Amino acid sequence: MSAKTRTAALLRGKRRRVTAAALATCAAAGLTFAAAGPTFGEPQPSWAHSTATPIKHLVVIFQENVSFDHYFGTYPNAANTDGTPFYAHGDTPSVNGLLGGGDLLNHNSDAANPQRLGTDMLLTCDQDHEYTAEQKAFNGGLMNKFVANTDTESCAAPDKSKPGLVMDYYDGNVVTGLWNYAQHYAMSDNSYGTVFGPSTPGALNLVSGQTHGGYAVDPKTGKKVTDPSVVAQADANGVGTVIEDPDGAFDDCGANRNRLLQQGKNIGDLLNDKNVTWGWFQGGFKPTVPATATTPAVCGSSHANVGGAVRGDYNAHHEPFQYYQSTSNPHHLPPTSVAKIGKTDQANHQYDLSDFDAALAHGNLPAVSFLKAANYQDGHAGYSDPIDEQHFLVDTVNKLQKSPEWKDTAVVIAYDDSDGWYDHVMPPIVNTSASSDDALSGAGKCGDGKAPLGGYADRCGYGPRLPLLVISPYSKENYVDHSVTDQTSILRFIEDNWKTGRIGDSSYDALAGSLNGMFDFDDRRGGKVLLDPATGAVTKH
Repeated sequence: MSAKTRTAALLRGKRRRVTAAALATCAAAGLTFAAAGPTFGEPQPSWAHSTATPIKHLVVIFQENVSFDHYFGTYPNAANTDGTPFYAHGDTPSVNGLLGGGDLLNHNSDAANPQRLGTDMLLTCDQDHEYTAEQKAFNGGLMNKFVANTDTESCAAPDKSKPGLVMDYYDGNVVTGLWNYAQHYAMSDNSYGTVFGPSTPGALNLVSGQTHGGYAVDPKTGKKVTDPSVVAQADANGVGTVIEDPDGAFDDCGANRNRLLQQGKNIGDLLNDKNVTWGWFQGGFKPTVPATATTPAVCGSSHANVGGAVRGDYNAHHEPFQYYQSTSNPHHLPPTSVAKIGKTDQANHQYDLSDFDAALAHGNLPAVSFLKAANYQDGHAGYSDPIDEQHFLVDTVNKLQKSPEWKDTAVVIAYDDSDGWYDHVMPPIVNTSASSDDALSGAGKCGDGKAPLGGYADRCGYGPRLPLLVISPYSKENYVDHSVTDQTSILRFIEDNWKTGRIGDSSYDALAGSLNGMFDFDDRRGGKVLLDPATGAVTKH
């Protein structure tokens, strides 16, 4: 029987219906981070679930702070002057990159031309990636004010800078693993951050499509406070929109500053309603000092990056589910057993990356897994780098490809924001905003002036163009998708595949383009593409 026939039979097969069950939510307020952890109801049954596609396991690897041009601007052409040699297949499709019309490498309309970053520039300064600064860099769609608005050329060693750094890019001699995944699987050259701005808005959009609806709280008392660095354009009740990087209200390991308490639903709530297993797995989530009845947990693990700089592993504002009480694990409690990973117990679906490895090794991979690297491996300029990032990506994908679950797994590699790095493509503006924080086409202007979704300010989008790859036995091979997608396209794939319904409340998921164009669900490919984590080169195909 052919792969196409087998898949068609699968999709025609009798589908089991599952009954939604109410799940217990976090009990104690947890904002003082002193009470015992949340209590939970009876364990939920492990049921088989029908899916809209052959994908039974989705693994979303959510990396940090890279624009499309910063990693793929000259794809598939590498300089081959240093690093790992890269030679593209002869039939590789072209991308909308820096090598197209207009000679963007040599006659750029910005104040500097893009220059290649080699192996001597693995560690660079973090660029400015604020909501307003990025809009100013886009200059009404001319895409020529990055040097003036998001360029950062001064930072502490071992990170390096150079004039016009924000314009610069890596090629396949440095980000070799990602270019090789693009050669063998599917990538997009038309995918965007849902809105402008830094990490927290990107993380919230991934899991809810909604950056409005939160308010600031004092980390010790849990009481509502006024703090524009937590939410912008707050109403009379203190509820506003996130455009900065506050930590989550329900997190012992957050900084001692005002926190964000986010209201509304996220994809974890929807998956719980359908009894679908899921989890967020983050480097450094496991405490080095557990919480007690009177003291919060401490997340103190750290690693050295490729330049020898030691960085703490855990970053609270990268963990979106800790902003919502319903899906939080304030004291970073471990799962009660490996068998419970993905199900509701004291961990409440929030885990350390080591728990993902344990679940995979024991044949207990959740249906939906979100993976967040430890800081030194997440790709964020200023403390991470492409080589440390490559180690994490390749190690993870290799382990998945060697597992029995690979036959029905899809891995999505996506990014939370652009870091302010140059990209030459103006995104479609599908949602407007007109607040004092907006500046895309003049002070207080972002979009065509139509009423924004839900009437919520500071959600102008789409934002900068970002890399997006799909690695799966069902992904198209050596394929570039040109359809418009954004971070909430991942959210929408989960909603559609596991039939959860939409978030509601003017979430961007209602606008999101589909990822299905990157798949061929009628043809499951055999073979595996294993890479060398150090070089990104193919070791087995």
